[in-house]
Amino acid sequence: MKLKFKRQPYQTDAVNAVADCLAGLPAVTRVTYRVDPGRAADADGQARAALEVEGFRNPDILQPMGLLPAAQLLENIHAVQRRQNLPLSAVLVSSKAAPINLDIEMETGTGKTYCYIKTMFELNRRYGFSKFIVVVPSIAIREGVQKTFQITADHFLEDYGKRARFFTYSSKEPHNLESFSSDAGLNVMIINIQAFNATGKDARRIYEVLDDFQSRRPIDVIAANRPILILDEPQKMEGAKTLDALAKFRAPMILRYSATHRTEHNRIYRLDAIDAYNQKLVKKIAVRGITMRGLSGTSAYLYLDSIEVSKSKPPEARVEMEVRHSTGIKREPRKLRRGDNLFDKSGELDQYKGFVVGEIDALRNVVSFLNGVEVESGEAVGDVNEAALRRIQIREAIKAHFEKERTLFAQGIKVLSLFFIDEVVKYRDYSRTDEKGEYARLFEQEYEALKAELLAELPLEAEAWRHHLTRFDVAKIHNGYFSIDKKGKLTDPAVKARGEDAGLSDDADAYDLILKDKERLLSFDEPVRFIFSHSALREGWDNPNVFVICTLKHSDNTISRRQEVGRGLRLAVNQLGDRMDDPATVHHVNVLTVVANESYKDFVAALQKDITATLSARPRTADEAYFSGKVLKTEHGDVTVTPQMAKLICRYLIKNDYTDDNDRIADAYHEAVKEGALAALPTELAPMAEAVHQLIGTLFSDAQLPPVDDAGQAKVQNPRNANFEKREFQELWARINRRAIYSVSFDTEELVRKCIRALDSELKVSPLQYHIIAGEQVEQASYEALKSGEAFRVRASTTETHKASVHSSVTYDLLGKLAEATTLTRATIAAILKGIGAPIFAQYRTNPEDFIQKAGTLINEQKATVIVEHLSYDPTGETFSANIFTQEKEPRDLSKAFKAERHVFDYVFTDSKGERSFVEELDTSSEVVVYAKLPRGFFIPTPVGNYNPDWAIAFHQGAVKHIYFVAETKGSLSSLELRGIEESKIACARKFFAKITSEQVKYDVVDSYGKLMEVVK
Repeated sequence: MKLKFKRQPYQTDAVNAVADCLAGLPAVTRVTYRVDPGRAADADGQARAALEVEGFRNPDILQPMGLLPAAQLLENIHAVQRRQNLPLSAVLVSSKAAPINLDIEMETGTGKTYCYIKTMFELNRRYGFSKFIVVVPSIAIREGVQKTFQITADHFLEDYGKRARFFTYSSKEPHNLESFSSDAGLNVMIINIQAFNATGKDARRIYEVLDDFQSRRPIDVIAANRPILILDEPQKMEGAKTLDALAKFRAPMILRYSATHRTEHNRIYRLDAIDAYNQKLVKKIAVRGITMRGLSGTSAYLYLDSIEVSKSKPPEARVEMEVRHSTGIKREPRKLRRGDNLFDKSGELDQYKGFVVGEIDALRNVVSFLNGVEVESGEAVGDVNEAALRRIQIREAIKAHFEKERTLFAQGIKVLSLFFIDEVVKYRDYSRTDEKGEYARLFEQEYEALKAELLAELPLEAEAWRHHLTRFDVAKIHNGYFSIDKKGKLTDPAVKARGEDAGLSDDADAYDLILKDKERLLSFDEPVRFIFSHSALREGWDNPNVFVICTLKHSDNTISRRQEVGRGLRLAVNQLGDRMDDPATVHHVNVLTVVANESYKDFVAALQKDITATLSARPRTADEAYFSGKVLKTEHGDVTVTPQMAKLICRYLIKNDYTDDNDRIADAYHEAVKEGALAALPTELAPMAEAVHQLIGTLFSDAQLPPVDDAGQAKVQNPRNANFEKREFQELWARINRRAIYSVSFDTEELVRKCIRALDSELKVSPLQYHIIAGEQVEQASYEALKSGEAFRVRASTTETHKASVHSSVTYDLLGKLAEATTLTRATIAAILKGIGAPIFAQYRTNPEDFIQKAGTLINEQKATVIVEHLSYDPTGETFSANIFTQEKEPRDLSKAFKAERHVFDYVFTDSKGERSFVEELDTSSEVVVYAKLPRGFFIPTPVGNYNPDWAIAFHQGAVKHIYFVAETKGSLSSLELRGIEESKIACARKFFAKITSEQVKYDVVDSYGKLMEVVK
C-alpha cells in the first residue's frame, strides 16, 4: 500500500506563516562560493591542495549582510500573528544559535514533519534557499523523519517539480557533505544532536580535522552553506552545551516545530490540542479504566467487565469470577441478572456467600449486591494480583479491537492494536519450547475465547468479517517489535536513564524494522493485527491505524498520559491509502481507545492536566484589551476590532452570563455553542457573527478541552425493528433512495461579470501601515524585565499609512497567484482584472499581498454562487442498499440513548439538548407514523463535499400537507449563522430532492419540532 497525501489548508497556513515572514526578501536563484577543497595526498604521500569545487549556499537574510531590514521582518511577523490573532512579539528574539528564531506549534499527529518539508520547498521556490538541516533529539525521530522524506517524495515532485536530496549525517561518511555543498538543488541533512553535542569519539569527529576528509573539519564545510536549521522537538535541545553546538552551524534562521514549546521566541503559528480536535485533525480519545480494590474480610474475586442493555430483556452484567470444576478452580466470564446468587454460580465457593445481585444499574454502570458490596464497570475487587490485572487489560484491549473492527472492516479499514511492555521475556521467552512469553500466552487464550463467543452470535450478513476472523491462525495475528541481538533474537533495548529522553532507546535497527513494516501492516493481506513492542521504542510508532493502545507495565513518571495517547492520534487510512477525514464522519471512524491500568477518572484527570499545561500560551481573560486590535476573518475581508467593538463584545458576554467573576469564558457559553443556542449579537456585530465567535473561542477555558469518552460505559445493542418494514417508511425510502450525479454548466462571461461587480463594490485593500515608537531605557532594569521586554519605556507612538506605490524587488505573478487561489484559468482571471475600475486595480500597487488574498476570496465566493445556481442533478438509476441501516450499528453509549417507539431502531442517539428535544416531540407526535435518523451511508454528492441529511419522517395521510419529509435540524435558521459550506450543501440538497422526488416529499431546514409542523401543515 502507498499512503496518499492531500493538500490540507491548515498545513498550507503553517507553511505560508513561515514564508510570509520573509516577504520583501528578493528571490535569489543561487549564491556561489568556493568550497574549501582541503588537502589530499599525492602518489608520494605528500599533501597537496585538492581540486577546487564551486558551492551553492543560502543567501543571507538580515541586513547588513542580507537585504531584509530587521524592522520589516518584525512587521512581517506581526502581520502573520495578526491574521491568526496570536500575541504580537515585542521584539525580534535572537538566540545564541541564530539571529532569527520562529516558533511553529503543531499538535502531535497533525503532520508536523510534512509541514516543515513543504516549508523547505516553499522557501526554495520563493527565495532560493536550498540548504537545510533537520536537527532531531533522538534516533526514533531521526528515522521517522527520513521515512517521511521517502514517502512524500513523489507528492512534492508533483507540487514543486523537483525532489529534495536528503541524507542522514554520519561521521563515518563525510563525503556526503561534498554533495551537500556543491549541489545547486534542494539539499537536506538530517542529524541527531548526539552526533555533535556528545563526548563520544564519533560525536567529536564533526569538530576534528579528518585525514579521510582532505584535512578538513566537517563542521566548517557544513557552516559554509549557511544552512537554515529546523529543530524538531526543540524543547529537548535547550541545554547550554547543545545551544553552543548549534551556533557553530552559522544558521541565518532557525525554525522550531513542537507541540510543547518550553522557551518562546517569535511564535508565528499555533495548532494546539484544542485547535486540532475542533478541526477534526486527530482521533477522538476513549479510555477504558481498570481499578483494583480489596474487600475486607473476604477473598472473593470479581471483575465487572460490562453491563449489556437491550430493549427486550432486563440489563445483564458480564463479570469474571472464580468457578469450581472437577479439575480445580478457574476464573471465567459469567452473565448475571438480578437475583442471581454467586455462591450457586461459582459451584458453591464459600467466598461468594452473601453475594446475591440486588441491582444492575446501567446508567451508573454499577452492580449492587445484597451484602452491601458495589462494583463499578472496569473494577476488580478481592484477590487481585498483577497477573490478573494484565489478563484483564489484554482481554479489554481485544474486546475494544473487535468492537472497532466490526464497524470498520466493511469500510476497508485495518484495525491495529498496540501493547507496550517493559520486558521482552514477557512476550518471547527463549527458555520455553514454544518460546511464548507470559503475555503472548495470555493473549492467545483470551483471543480464542472472545473470538469463539463473537462467532457464535455473528449475523449471517457479516460473512466477510467472519472470514477475516477465521482466515489466520492466532499465532500469526500478533507479532513483537523489539531490539534484536547478534544472534537474531529479540532482546531488551538499551534505555536512557536520565534527561529529556529518559525511558527511550536509541536502537536504530529496531526503529528501522517498525518503519519498514508501516505500510505493510495496513493491508488486510498482512495477518498481524496485534502488536507488542517495548515501551522504550514508543516514539517509533506513529502508524495511523492504531486504534487501541494498552500499556502492560507499571505507570511511572517517565511517560505522561499525553505521550501515551500520542502514538495513536493520527487519522486512519483505508486499503487505498486514503485518509478517513470526512468532517461528517471523522470522529465516528477515528476513535482511539486507551486501556489504562488505572481508573477512567484518574487517567482523564492526568491527561487533561497534561494538555492544559501545554496551553499556557493561550489567553484566558475576556476583556476589552484582549479583543481590541484583533482581526476578524469575514467573507468580505479582514476587519480589525476597534475599541468600541471590543466594548460591545464584552458587554454581550457579561449580559448573557457568558463570563464569570474573573472575566473567564463560562461553561454556559460553550454549552450554548454546542446546542446552537447562542444569544444574538448586537446589531453592529451581527454581520460578522461567525468571526466574532471564533475570536471568543481563542480564549482558553477548561470546557474547551477535548472530551474523553468512557469506553467502559454501558453499551446498548440497537437492532433495526419492525418500524423499518412499515409500508409508510418503505414508500418514503423508495422515494428518496436514489443515487444521482451533478453537473455544472455556466457561462464564463456571467462569472466574469459577477466577479467584476463584486470586486468593484467590495474590494477594499488595507494600505501598508508602519508604526513609529519612541522610547527610552528604564533607570533600573532587572533580568526579568529584560526577559519580558519591559526594560524600555515607550514615550510616544504614531501609526502612519503608506499610500504610495510599493516599490519592491519582489516580482508578483498576479495572474498565476489568483489562478492558483481560485482554480480558474489565467485567461478568465485576466478578463476579470481588465474589467474592474482603474481605482480598484490601483490598490494592487499599495499592498499586493492583501490585494491577492481579498480578490481571491471575493472571486471564490462568486464562483461558489454561480456553481450552485447552475448545478443540476441527474439520477443514475442506482439506489442505496438497505444494509446501510445496519452496517455501522456498533454498540453505543447508553447515557446518550433515547428509547423510541416510532423510530426504525429501538434507540435514537442524540448529540445535543436541542436534538434530544426534537426527537422526544417527534416520537410522541400523533401525526408521525415512523421516522429514521438517516445513516451516514446515505449522502448527496455536492461540489463542496458529500452531504448527509438528518431525518426522514413519514406522517399520517390527511394529518399534514406533506406526508413525507426529509429534515435537516440546525440550532439557528439564520443564513448569517450557517457556515458558507453548510449553506451551499443545503442549497444543493434542495435541488437534489426537487429533481428526484414528487411534491409529496418535502425537504427543509428546521430548528425545532414546532418549526417542522409549521412547514408540513
